Amino acid sequence: MGRKSLYLLIVGILIAYYIYTPLPDNVEEPWRIMWINAHLKTIQNLATFVELLGLHHFMDSFKVVGSFDEVPPTSDENVTVTETKFNNILVRVYVPKRKSEALRRGLFYIHGGGWCVGSAALSDYDLLSRWTADRLDAVVVSTNYRLAPKYHFPIQFEDVYNALRWFLRKKVLAKYGVNPERIGISGDSAGGNLAAAVTQQLLDDPDVKIKLKIQSLIYPALQPLDVDLPSYQENSNFLFLSKSLMVRFWSEYFTTDRSLEKAMLSRQHVPVESSHLFKFVNWSSLLPERFIKGHVYNNPNYGSSELAKKYPGFLDVRAAPLLADDNKLHGLPLTYVITCQYDLLRDDGLMYVTRLRNAGVQVTHNHVEDGFHGAFSFLGLKISHRLINQYIEWLKENL
Repeated sequence: MGRKSLYLLIVGILIAYYIYTPLPDNVEEPWRIMWINAHLKTIQNLATFVELLGLHHFMDSFKVVGSFDEVPPTSDENVTVTETKFNNILVRVYVPKRKSEALRRGLFYIHGGGWCVGSAALSDYDLLSRWTADRLDAVVVSTNYRLAPKYHFPIQFEDVYNALRWFLRKKVLAKYGVNPERIGISGDSAGGNLAAAVTQQLLDDPDVKIKLKIQSLIYPALQPLDVDLPSYQENSNFLFLSKSLMVRFWSEYFTTDRSLEKAMLSRQHVPVESSHLFKFVNWSSLLPERFIKGHVYNNPNYGSSELAKKYPGFLDVRAAPLLADDNKLHGLPLTYVITCQYDLLRDDGLMYVTRLRNAGVQVTHNHVEDGFHGAFSFLGLKISHRLINQYIEWLKENL
């Protein structure tokens, strides 16, 4: 073998080693998933390197790369797409072109991205909104919101809430031909967090007369108190969303001070005076038995109150919807929750399903045995099409 051939072999082996990730046997299209993961891993590694050099914040590098995947608000043969502002928040509105004798359903969608990255303009979110509007014959509002690290909680929550309140005004609904009795909210990941949070907030808002009929939460992030749940332990280094990255997202939501991130990773961010909140996220009593097997619940480690005083957001129910008491949960609308087996956010969704049902809320829970974080929104994958079909069918029946 010549030297050139040897070099090519070594390079090939290194590339294969970088791309290859062992996956469970029941996961479809493993090599396509590995390729997507390698792409995202490369972006993450480059963002880390650039941050270490002091040139750019980690999340800002992600945003720059993501901006290349944004598409303009272009109408097609089935859907009219416009970009406008709802109470100064940029949104995209998707309206089916076919004539409708009756008022249409309305769906308010919130993109994911760890409160730090993402946009309604990303190609996958744009395509998801088009499909939903066309197949559901619904007006879909896909909202943006200001992002960390430039903006921190509660800005993201407030942006989404203010845009939603604007949409729920009678004049706005009439303008878009939306039935005020058939409006739902949905979001994935951090968007699922925001969807759950604003839906809870609406219950206490006397100025909003029009209420939501359903909420649909797609592998939502619902609490930062316990980042050592069984799903965090089992999937700490799984594809697309590792524990270290998720904790970074949570921390950046509240502050650029990395001391909160370090405290979260060591489970020492919650002060003892907030110990009562752990009853709302106690997985030993809230998870179904099959997700508990092989795991032992350890009592929380408590930290000083300094971080909670500086950054109280991580103990705020508007950031952590799982911290709502049962009286609040009781008033929530019909709910659809997607959880994925190989997702570290799995147990957040599972616990919310348990708590909602215990509070008397009707819940449809779709647990995806071969699913992982991002399975819904990577539209090039077969699993994504399957989950979106199930999601839209549920909306057809319930919204």
